[in-house]
Formats: sequence, C-alpha cells, structure tokens
Amino acid sequence: QVQLVESGGGLVQAGGSLRLSCAASGLTFSTYYMGWFRQAPGKEREFVAAIRWSGASTYYADSVKGRFTISRDNAKNTVSLQMNSLKPEDTADYYCASGSSINLGSRLSQPSLYQYWGQGTQVTVSS
Repeated sequence: QVQLVESGGGLVQAGGSLRLSCAASGLTFSTYYMGWFRQAPGKEREFVAAIRWSGASTYYADSVKGRFTISRDNAKNTVSLQMNSLKPEDTADYYCASGSSINLGSRLSQPSLYQYWGQGTQVTVSS
C-alpha cells in the first residue's frame, strides 16, 4: 500500500529554519505530483507548496513564497520542504500528499484532489 511518512518537524525560534522530508513507498513516485499542506489548530488545511513529477515546476502559497523551497529526489522517492525565515504564523501540522496529473491538472492547491496523505509532522515557531 501507499505510504507517505513525514519527518523533520520540531520547535524553532522565529527567523530560524527547518527542513521537512517525506518518504514515499508503494507508488511509482516519479509519476506523481507532490504537495505540502499545513493545518493550524482550528483552521482548515491550506496549501503550502507543490511540485510536478519532473521537479521542473514548483508552486507556492503567497504566504511562503521566497521563504520556502520544495524539491524532490525521484531516485530516493523523497520530497522535501526547506523552510527559512520561519514566523510564528507558520506553526501548524505539515502534511505531504501525492496526486496524479490526471486528478490534479493545474489545480495543485486543492487538497481534495490529492489521493494519498502522510500522517503529518508538527512545526512550532516561537516568537
């Protein structure tokens, strides 16, 4: 079965950095689009970043543009999210997700269109 396992979350001070990783198994990773989402307590899950199967195209929420970088290694079946200049409002549970190009098309920010999800990793940014 498909498994997505996130790691790298933790507690960091504002202005600091964290790198999240997501290891995928049970799917032909190189053919799937990958996304990162986050959910803060009491809020809806929101799009953070996405990357197409080849890694050539990346997409970001306005709130993280210029601070976060998504990347993937198709040889290792991993996708990463480098988070710099973290702010307290970045505090949330972060989830990686995978989806097929047929399902997603150009709608990479729509969580309902992703087929597989990880269990999440917690990121806390203190002020």
